[in-house]
Amino acid sequence: MKIAIAGKGGVGKTTLAAALACRSARQGRRVITVDADPDGNLGEALGCAASKLPEPIAHMRELIAARTEAKGEGPGLMFRMNPKVDDLPDRFAVDVGGVKLLVLGTVEKGAKGCMCPEGALLKALLQHLLLRISEDVILDMEAGLEHLGRASARGVDAMITVVEPGMRSVRTAERVRQLAAEIGIPRHFVVANKIKQPAEREALERALGEVELLGFLPYSAALAQADLEGRGSAVEDDAFTAALEEISLKLEDELCRNH
Repeated sequence: MKIAIAGKGGVGKTTLAAALACRSARQGRRVITVDADPDGNLGEALGCAASKLPEPIAHMRELIAARTEAKGEGPGLMFRMNPKVDDLPDRFAVDVGGVKLLVLGTVEKGAKGCMCPEGALLKALLQHLLLRISEDVILDMEAGLEHLGRASARGVDAMITVVEPGMRSVRTAERVRQLAAEIGIPRHFVVANKIKQPAEREALERALGEVELLGFLPYSAALAQADLEGRGSAVEDDAFTAALEEISLKLEDELCRNH
């Protein structure tokens, strides 16, 4: 199962990514989570201690230079577009309660433009994770899907956009749906989060229209308190856990049917 999760900041996409990954691990599946959000905190959501968080791949300048064989600077910069990356997950991912965590980091473009050694390495690494390994892969993305190119998108089974009550997150979901379709991701789903009352659920159903809705996650005071205290997302909340299980089963059923 290769899943990319997106949404505007604060809607709970990282919480969903962590929760799905932990569920897969509890089922005995091998799973890699990838923090591909420049402002991400997937490690914290998984409960990883700050001292054990992996270094972002994009910040490993010596590694990037060696693997891409980058030569020169500025407009004349030459580098490999297909660097060796197959050993990087084992070298740089950390285990958090049975879930492997890998952090991509942010490409500081500056005057380099959109094509740079850092970007080439990250895209090659994503292609490896999505196309060439057997583990479940769950990507915590930013709304812009910056790291996903057309080649790596071929390995994504589905894109999930997380929304909360409010039209701004609904508009973000539509942008993500369009971006996903443009790069060839076959399925797009929505998960509605932080639902406090039936009226919010009904309003989102109307606003989302024909979008494939996986389900609704209730607002969790326990999760909000854990976030406030800097703890992970593994908290006791029966309503949230039950809703997550229902969403997970529906996702698995949809993906199996699609294959």
